[in-house]
Amino acid sequence: MFYLKIKRILDLVLSIVGLIILLPVFLITFIAIKVDSKGPVLFKQKRVGIYKTHFNILKFRTMRIDTPKETPTHLLENPEQYITRIGRFLRKTSLDELPQILNIISGDMSIIGPRPALWNQYDLIFERDKYGANNIRPGLTGWAQINGRDELPIDAKAKLDGEYYDRMSFWMDIKCFFVTIVSVIRRDGVVDGVAGTREEGRGSGKSDIISKPNSEEMLTK
Repeated sequence: MFYLKIKRILDLVLSIVGLIILLPVFLITFIAIKVDSKGPVLFKQKRVGIYKTHFNILKFRTMRIDTPKETPTHLLENPEQYITRIGRFLRKTSLDELPQILNIISGDMSIIGPRPALWNQYDLIFERDKYGANNIRPGLTGWAQINGRDELPIDAKAKLDGEYYDRMSFWMDIKCFFVTIVSVIRRDGVVDGVAGTREEGRGSGKSDIISKPNSEEMLTK
C-alpha cells in the first residue's frame, strides 16, 4: 500500500514532465494528422480501469473516418486501405499511445500496469480477476507487454498481469519501463493491420470481444 502511494506520485511527476518535454512531438503529430486526413486528431474509447471501473482511453487517430464502425479490423475487406499514412507510422512507433499521458495525469492509468482491457473484453477481465490484476490501475505498458505483447493468448496475458500485481515494486517498474523502450525500438511482438489491437476498438483476431464504436467515442479537437 505504501508503494502504491509512491507510485502515484511518481506517475504524476513523470507524466507532467514527459508532457512538457513531448509537447513539440504532440504539436507535430497534431499537424501531421490534420494534414494527412479529415477527422479528429484524437479518439476515445471505453476501457476497464482499477476495480473494473470504466474510463475513456485516449489515442491519436490512425484510421480514416469512413472506416466501417461496426466491423472489427480483422473482418474488414483489405483493412490496410483504412489506415492513414501517418497512422501507419504512429502504430509502428507506438506514438499513437502518447495521449495516454493525460490518462495518467487524471489518475485513470499508471505508467506501469496491466494494459486496460476493452469494456466488453469479458474473457480477459474474468481471467485477471483470478490473479487480482483488476485491483490496480492499468498502465501505459506492463509486465505482459514486455513478455509478448500482442502475441500472448488471454490466459497467459492475465497470468503475467497477476505476476506483476504480486511482485509490484519500484525496481519491477523500472525494469518494465526500460525493457519497453527496447521492445518499442525492436517492435517485439507487435501485430499490425488485420490481427492487431492497436486501433479504435475495432478488435483483434485473438482475444477482443468487439464493441460497436459510435460518434460519441470520437473527440473533435
